[in-house]
Amino acid sequence: MGANLITGLAFFLFAAGVILYAVILYNGLIRLRNENDRAWANIDVLLKQRHDEIPNLVETVKGYMQHEQQTLIAVTQARAASMNAASIGQKALADLKMAGALRGLFAVAENYPELKANENFLKLQSRISELEERIADRREFFNDDVATYNSRIGQIPDVFLASFMSLKPRQMFKVSDEDRKQIEVSFQGQGAAGA
Repeated sequence: MGANLITGLAFFLFAAGVILYAVILYNGLIRLRNENDRAWANIDVLLKQRHDEIPNLVETVKGYMQHEQQTLIAVTQARAASMNAASIGQKALADLKMAGALRGLFAVAENYPELKANENFLKLQSRISELEERIADRREFFNDDVATYNSRIGQIPDVFLASFMSLKPRQMFKVSDEDRKQIEVSFQGQGAAGA
């Protein structure tokens, strides 16, 4: 009877240990998933703030940049695509297009001294540049969280629990090939070209 009691107690402790370990793994995976969601929400808030500033910027530069309608259209279209994006992947792609369009707009603005001296333009440029820096920082945090999450759901023993929970790897924020290219700026009607 003493041997059966010890065996039963050992089995109970082993089962309790396995259950406790599974709960710890489960809670860790849920925490990582929630951190990914929080990191993306932080980026999304900054993207919304940037979207809110774009119409003000476009209105400010319209009068100065009559020869640069394609640049303004690119910014407006990028903003619309970004606002209509639903998934994280779509928003990430739209964000990259928006960043490229803004870089193009600021590069073109260099050729308009009156615009560069405009107080509203300078404030908006500063505000958007600040938001761009904060978005870049948040992307880094997001990618760190996603890397940790993807590593955990691919490692043993977490992979078994992750499979049971239907957790899938998530995409990181990546720079597109188009975003790596040098921006070429041409000033139509002004005879100047720059990059």
